[in-house]
Amino acid sequence: MTVIRTAASAGLALLLVAACTAPTPPRGQAGTPAGTVCAPPSGVPGAETATTIDVIEQAYFCILGDYYSGATLDARSLLTAGFAALTQELNRDGRDVPGATMPALTGDRKADWTAFETAYRKITDQVPDLRDKLAVVTLEAIVASLGDNHARWTHDVKRPLDHYDGDGYGLGLEANVNGPQVDGNPGVALGPLFVTTVLGGAAQAAGPRPGDIIESINGSAPFIDGEATPAIAALYPEYPEARPVRLRLLRQSNGRRWSVTLNPGLYQRDLAALRVVRSKLLDDDIAYVRMTGFAPDSANRVLRAITRLRTGQTLTGVVLDLRGNGGGSPAEAIRLVSAFVHGKNTAYQCTVDGTCQAMRTDDTVELLNLPLTVLTDRGCASACEHFSSAVKDLRIGPLVGTRTAGVISGPAQTYLLANNTMLSFPARHHLGPDREVIDRIGVPPDHYVPLTPKDAAAGRDPALTKALTLLHT
Repeated sequence: MTVIRTAASAGLALLLVAACTAPTPPRGQAGTPAGTVCAPPSGVPGAETATTIDVIEQAYFCILGDYYSGATLDARSLLTAGFAALTQELNRDGRDVPGATMPALTGDRKADWTAFETAYRKITDQVPDLRDKLAVVTLEAIVASLGDNHARWTHDVKRPLDHYDGDGYGLGLEANVNGPQVDGNPGVALGPLFVTTVLGGAAQAAGPRPGDIIESINGSAPFIDGEATPAIAALYPEYPEARPVRLRLLRQSNGRRWSVTLNPGLYQRDLAALRVVRSKLLDDDIAYVRMTGFAPDSANRVLRAITRLRTGQTLTGVVLDLRGNGGGSPAEAIRLVSAFVHGKNTAYQCTVDGTCQAMRTDDTVELLNLPLTVLTDRGCASACEHFSSAVKDLRIGPLVGTRTAGVISGPAQTYLLANNTMLSFPARHHLGPDREVIDRIGVPPDHYVPLTPKDAAAGRDPALTKALTLLHT
């Protein structure tokens, strides 16, 4: 596995965001039609069936009735996005239909749906062999038009059992070069793009080393005029889009330039590196804990790791390494914050009208009473940003490294659609403890310490070095 990242804090961010549990919101705000149900799954879903216009209708009214801003959303934006995707797919298949024109929309949600459905059925009846594909791209586009990093439609893409999504090249997905910035706003990153770690797969066989700079991806520069390009996304394809990828590399130490082609395929993974929580003692008195996700019971695992390191030792501080932490459960974030402070609000969950519910510390968690320093980067997303913003705003300890991902729109509630696929999105949006917006912005570090290619080549970790210095000061 090769881990790559950008040279500065504005690297591209990880999107491994789990659909977190949230209170089931009241339904029916949009006047959901009779027979259209938007409800969380009550058990294990049955086998997935075909996506149809009726499923699209259910998702449409589910969004309008239950999504965070569904009550105020202009529904025409959803239908326009869906229709655009439908016609683009017709064009890609060389099967465009003369009558495939967008119907006039008035802003009446039910009437507009009726007009959309009528046009949709007329079009798909002319290309019945494309009906399934057109339904899928239409619904995907409707959900994507929300522009919400916690909104998604999960359906079966029939992955083979031996497929590792995104790991086929041996590229570490915990790095800072994927996520919404690649697809929607790649310009937030700063170059160069470079290797930090080689752990296996095609990348190991190809011979890049930490510090090697990636100058091009499939012939395209990852940065142009200092701004990241969509070329980076080729390193992180979604199944089944994985293809051989050709990289042009530069080794700064000797000026060597060469090209390698990485073919996607399975490889043996380091099981120890896959552990959510890893820990060790540094400088004889600092507990270092790396946490790669806020999975169930992960907060307890962190606390147990610190307790073990504390046994027979006098600890003077904790370094919590959240770099590449893609998030997970907000309850775990709250529990971990609660080991360092009591009686505080860790965040707010707010409705579109500005009504907010405070998320309080769990004061049953025993305080560690140890100084804390947290390492962050653009791979720290969702629940990781909940925790990081609480640490910063509540002045629990300094953040060291680079800015977080800005991927924290709100905890997602999951709904079961009629074809046994899952639609998920937030009913409320997340604000930090000071009621600041973090989504799309991220949490800035108190000490900006980016990794450079020279650091990677030399095996240095300047952010960790800074964190240790702060704890010893």
